[in-house]
Amino acid sequence: MLKVRKTRHHTIELDGVELFYREAGRRDAPGLLLLHGQPSSSYSFREVMSPLAEVARVVAPDLPGFGFTQAPDDYPYTFDAMARTIDALTREIGLDRFFLYVHDFGAPVAYCLALAKPERVLGLIIQNGNAHEEGLGPDWDANKAYWADPTAENRAKLVPWLNFEGVRHTYVGDIPNRLKPLFAPEGWHLDWERMSLPGRVDIQFRIFEDYGRYVARFAEISAYHRKYQPPALMLWGRHDPYFEIEEVLAYARELDGIDMHLYDAAHLLLESHPQECAILMREFILDVHSNR
Repeated sequence: MLKVRKTRHHTIELDGVELFYREAGRRDAPGLLLLHGQPSSSYSFREVMSPLAEVARVVAPDLPGFGFTQAPDDYPYTFDAMARTIDALTREIGLDRFFLYVHDFGAPVAYCLALAKPERVLGLIIQNGNAHEEGLGPDWDANKAYWADPTAENRAKLVPWLNFEGVRHTYVGDIPNRLKPLFAPEGWHLDWERMSLPGRVDIQFRIFEDYGRYVARFAEISAYHRKYQPPALMLWGRHDPYFEIEEVLAYARELDGIDMHLYDAAHLLLESHPQECAILMREFILDVHSNR
């Protein structure tokens, strides 16, 4: 008989940050750290936490600037700072080693953790998380120009995305019409509700500015892949409006044993294919854990 493992919801104070996180599974199971992207939150993992909790201790925080996490006014909102906050969470709750879910703006946080302490990483689950120049197509040119020279003129050339339509676009933008009925609208409405709180849009732009420093670390990440060869599972929605499909092969070039699965899906793969992804993630965690 299948045992349903309920998700628990917590808030913990870490250096002034009121960090909200979801947790499920046994404390003695392999750790799994689920890191969401922009403009989402740990709500992204609502469909997969219970099935994953059968094989792992699953922890899904709301990153500072997102969801229900509250940070002090002087919080720097860099990916390094977010990684320090998440590292503090893992140490406070005794999550010593873990699989990392590498997705969107959660990817820089994941790689900050992995580069700092590679021995803590049991494996990578890569879901539309970019870590190579190949994934950044022509649509990123204006972003790169702004990162190189952050003037008001270059900022004015950026495509507006920190608005309701930009949030909706993350879910259903630039995808085939046949896929759009798979996406429940409450996702982007809930994300925008949180993002439209006072000061949140400015915070999101500060986080975007720091993404340029993450891009500058791509060579370091490639070296990490080649040296440590972490076990890796790729789950990729091929209709991603942000990251080019060439990113898939960039990972394959560096990670010898990567198990790769491409879906007729979008950037937020778990919104349309949570059951399929949960099955593969469970198998991956069990396989890696049994071969340790």
